[in-house]
Amino acid sequence: MISNCQNIAILGAQESGLGAALLACKKGYNVWVSDYNAILDHYKQELDSNGIDYEEYGHDQAKILSADYIVKSPGISPKAPIVQAAYKMGVPVISEIEFASRHTDAKIIAITGSNGKTTTTSLTYNVFSKAGKNVACAGNVGESFARSLAREEADIYVLEISSFQLDDIQLFKPHVAVLLNITPDHLDRYDDKFENYIESKFRITMNQDSGDYFIYNMEDSTIENALKEKNIHAQCLGMSIAPNADATASVQEKSIIVNHKNIFKMNLAELGLSGQHNVYNSMAASITGKIFDIKKEVIRESLSDFKSLEHRLEFVAKVKGVEYINDSKATNVNSSWYALETVQNPIVWIVGGIDKGNDYEILQELVKQKVKTIICLGQDNMKIHEAFSKYVDLIINTYSMEEAVSVANHFSSKGDAVVLSPACASFDLFDNYEHRGRCFKAAVREL
Repeated sequence: MISNCQNIAILGAQESGLGAALLACKKGYNVWVSDYNAILDHYKQELDSNGIDYEEYGHDQAKILSADYIVKSPGISPKAPIVQAAYKMGVPVISEIEFASRHTDAKIIAITGSNGKTTTTSLTYNVFSKAGKNVACAGNVGESFARSLAREEADIYVLEISSFQLDDIQLFKPHVAVLLNITPDHLDRYDDKFENYIESKFRITMNQDSGDYFIYNMEDSTIENALKEKNIHAQCLGMSIAPNADATASVQEKSIIVNHKNIFKMNLAELGLSGQHNVYNSMAASITGKIFDIKKEVIRESLSDFKSLEHRLEFVAKVKGVEYINDSKATNVNSSWYALETVQNPIVWIVGGIDKGNDYEILQELVKQKVKTIICLGQDNMKIHEAFSKYVDLIINTYSMEEAVSVANHFSSKGDAVVLSPACASFDLFDNYEHRGRCFKAAVREL
């Protein structure tokens, strides 16, 4: 708990900031919400209905810096002038997940990684929900941790956690921390230094002790190399697709084998999700379930009946024999690699947006093997042309989703798959990846 603290200033008035404001209000703090930009109408209505004071289109620096604590939304850069001023004045700046965690004794399962964290979070929640646990799913997916806690406290929280959220933790201590993978992403936020991003991801385990668990991908060379230099206090449980005597979970004879407390075995063909990346996601959910002594039958059922999430390799429609797949959540290169690796049909690939320092080299072999046409969607597609012009005969620039889908329809044939997997952020043409995915689905339905 935050002690002797009456005044909380919250920077940012979207889901994270609103959740923190609602929790702070419920706990009796004096709350001031400040957003440098406009606040969306439905968030304003929430603030008004709860009697929470706020401002938009700028920051009242004097008022913010007089607070006992500042809760910073993850989308706000630590280099923002108001944040720098707080650091200089010595005003503590914490994240919304840090603030929420100080107001609950619930067990926390925290899941991070450059890719797969939304799917793994949802898979894990499905396991615990089917087991009848008093569990909530929150964090970087759906509603914020603080909002969920403010509404009704659960016994267990399954949280998707981003690196931005981890940057401002101090005491945040998950009972189970999952690190799926680390590939270059958001490097513009980390001074273009991959090592800074790696450090951010490993913050998920920094407060764990010997009674906690750290689940990690043993086949991720970045994680393995970083572990050589770190002193992890939690019990380390590794995952490996290749047989590995040191792994808690591995694949043997086309089955997942989890060896924690007792043996859990599940044939890969039974998994509800296809693709190598989803084997890791399923292993992480299985290990977590075993830690909490969830029955094998429940874990098996939960993994077998789970379906793809919206905007993540989501089947939209089949039009004239062509499948349309919405993978709008693929906002980095590695995530698009998973999409291209998973889809078995010849691919018409819709890609592009705001480049975050992407290196497309890892996609070139898959593109050469599987992609027949590339449709660029975004304002600056030069890097995409440079990366793939040797491997694909046709690369076309488009400037709206309707145009991209129309062009894809024209250049695809029966048996193909049109895959929206942008490998980039969405903010040049769309509000966010969800908006981009919805626009794709709407355009497909108009064909």
